[in-house]
Amino acid sequence: MVEELKKLTGRVQSVEGGKGVEDLNYEDLCIQSDVELSEGYKPPKFEMFDGTGDPKVNLRTYCDKLVGVGKNEQIRMKLLMRSLIGDALSWYISQNPKKWVSWVSMASDFMDRFRFITKNAPNIFYIQKLKKKTTETFHEYATCWRSEVAKVRPALEEEQMNKFFFRAQDKQYYERLMVIENHKFPDIIKLGERIEEGIKNGMVTNFEALQATNKAFQSGGILKKKEVGVVLVAQCPK
Repeated sequence: MVEELKKLTGRVQSVEGGKGVEDLNYEDLCIQSDVELSEGYKPPKFEMFDGTGDPKVNLRTYCDKLVGVGKNEQIRMKLLMRSLIGDALSWYISQNPKKWVSWVSMASDFMDRFRFITKNAPNIFYIQKLKKKTTETFHEYATCWRSEVAKVRPALEEEQMNKFFFRAQDKQYYERLMVIENHKFPDIIKLGERIEEGIKNGMVTNFEALQATNKAFQSGGILKKKEVGVVLVAQCPK
């Protein structure tokens, strides 16, 4: 009698313990659970997609990396998760893997979820209006600006990107950065930092401060002789 009671108790606990943990088996969690990668196969290092940027570009670069196994639809579906991070990975994990019966069905859902990113991508008019904030260093501003440009579609060539970056600059930066218009963006950032340092230590004219001083002078504001001297010196060509 005691033995039978133990068996009954065990069965009840087994049933209750299984509540709320359904779909946690390997077959339920894994895309193409019946597919095993060949021994020794090392998946390539994929470009990671975090949910921003062009989703189709991610799919193209992903498929291009699947040398030797890309034509196997099941492997193609199985490895996609390895190219996702952030919001894109969260979206993927929240899906029911059994609903994707083919690569096209998976890719279509992926595009439907992230296509809006492309539609709402910033354009060239937007990036030209991105000005440096007074609280930002030039490096912080340039890095942020470059990040926004990466979202523009169609993507800009580096020469185009540089031109739009210069157009977004205030006069004291614009005139000095133009001398390296055809250089790489990291070189432009370095020169911008040098200009910024020059403005801080007084070696480079701060045109904004100069304009404010001239405006006060022209409006009849009371200026000391020393201040007038600053205006005259700042206006003299080098």
